[in-house]
Amino acid sequence: MNRFEPNLRIPGPTSLPDAVREAGARQMVNHRGPEFATLQNGIIERLKKFYKTDHDVLIVTAAGTGGLESAIVSFLSPGDKILAITIGAFGDRFAKIATVYGADVTKLSFDWGMAADPAKVRAALTAGGPWKAVLMTQNETSTAVTNPIEGLAKVVKEVAPEALLIVDAISGLGAVPFETDGWKLDVVVSGSQKAWMVAPGLCFVSVSPRAWEAAAVAKMPKFYFDLAAHKTSAESGQTPWTPAVAVMFQLDVALNLMEQEGLEEIWRRHAAVGAAVRAGLTTLGFKLLADPEFASNTVTGAWIPEDLDWKAFNGKLRKLGLIVAGGQGNLKGKIFRIGHLGHVTVPNILNAMAVLEQTLIELGRPVTPGASVGAAQVAALKSLGLVK
Repeated sequence: MNRFEPNLRIPGPTSLPDAVREAGARQMVNHRGPEFATLQNGIIERLKKFYKTDHDVLIVTAAGTGGLESAIVSFLSPGDKILAITIGAFGDRFAKIATVYGADVTKLSFDWGMAADPAKVRAALTAGGPWKAVLMTQNETSTAVTNPIEGLAKVVKEVAPEALLIVDAISGLGAVPFETDGWKLDVVVSGSQKAWMVAPGLCFVSVSPRAWEAAAVAKMPKFYFDLAAHKTSAESGQTPWTPAVAVMFQLDVALNLMEQEGLEEIWRRHAAVGAAVRAGLTTLGFKLLADPEFASNTVTGAWIPEDLDWKAFNGKLRKLGLIVAGGQGNLKGKIFRIGHLGHVTVPNILNAMAVLEQTLIELGRPVTPGASVGAAQVAALKSLGLVK
């Protein structure tokens, strides 16, 4: 067993800063008492700043998928016409949740590795309707693509202004530029285990006034994921069900760290590590999955060469302390993914490149020692504006 802490490079759960881990070890408090109410109220106001919204942000004790389910059942009714824009496995999951609850879902799918095309979205919206909602994914971790949400939202507002804009921002919000109110998004879901640098167990959902109007007439069955119940409880500093108290302690500390760094600096850091990963992998000879124009700054996917055994490759990486993710859905066994969001720095990525180099050399592949590390460092420095 590796006696050193591994370099966890998966797209979530992400590694935790020491102060965040320590916060999770605090003694419990009464989740119906004033101390918890103060904690939750403060966290919600701080989340709004990162969401860039003046509207409600609710905290739900669940994985990100629970947040997506709450977004479907709280604002929609069976039979509602929904356009689900999907660019990968998680977009497909979002569409499936709506389908299971009886929505009339039209899927607009794009090739994995590509972003949604606003022109095709416009055509789909024009051909159907009237639309109750449009579902879209900000950052698709299965394909390492970041959708142009601002442009897509603008198209929806022009063609189908009656439609609610419901966005899965689980793996991007807090790491890459995002404007909830500026882009006129109605419902936005994110998850604690991603850019927020805390353990799994919480998801956050922003809700516009227009969405609350839809909630008043929504007929989908709901109980645990009823966001109206969460709103009522939050107004008195409570939660409708038992909250993940330890994760809330962690989130409070993580938000301190994020505030100290500043949102734009966080975006800048993620852009640098994203550039470093892409440059390093390309130098190693890997072909990247994502369209370069829309490559994610939180996760990178690369094709596994046909003559490289994935199990042997991954096993050696793990022995050297580098933990990466495999492919999902129809990309399982065909790609691997490197997560670079949350608690991640350029040195973390340089370490990952060094491990990749050594592993490939051990497997007898033609690799120049230090080349990918150097390329990654130069790319990061260029992204940060420190070298030309």
